[in-house]
Amino acid sequence: QVQLIESGGGLVQAGGSLRLSCEVSGGRTIYTNAMGWFRQPPRKEREFVAAIDWSGHTTDYLDSVKGRFTISRDNTKNTVYLHLNSLQPEDTANYYCAFRYPREIALDSGEYQFWGQGTQVTVSS
Repeated sequence: QVQLIESGGGLVQAGGSLRLSCEVSGGRTIYTNAMGWFRQPPRKEREFVAAIDWSGHTTDYLDSVKGRFTISRDNTKNTVYLHLNSLQPEDTANYYCAFRYPREIALDSGEYQFWGQGTQVTVSS
């Protein structure tokens, strides 16, 4: 079964940066798959953050993170990344990576088949 292992979360001050990583295992590569990142702030519902298609050439972002976050992938390492820059307290959340069988990006969590365990990002003011 496909497994997604996340890392890179932590506690940072406002204006700081983090890089989240998500390695896909389970005996398959991700070169034909789209990937995404979602987050769940405290006491709020899970929301879409970013997605990247199979080639890495097409991406999409939540409006509030555009220009600050960058999603990328390295298919040779079966890994997708989320670079978080200029972090703000409202970015505090548990961040989840997600795997989608189709090649194209999707914004709905229901369109993704496998999920990471989550990595906590906390931004202090």
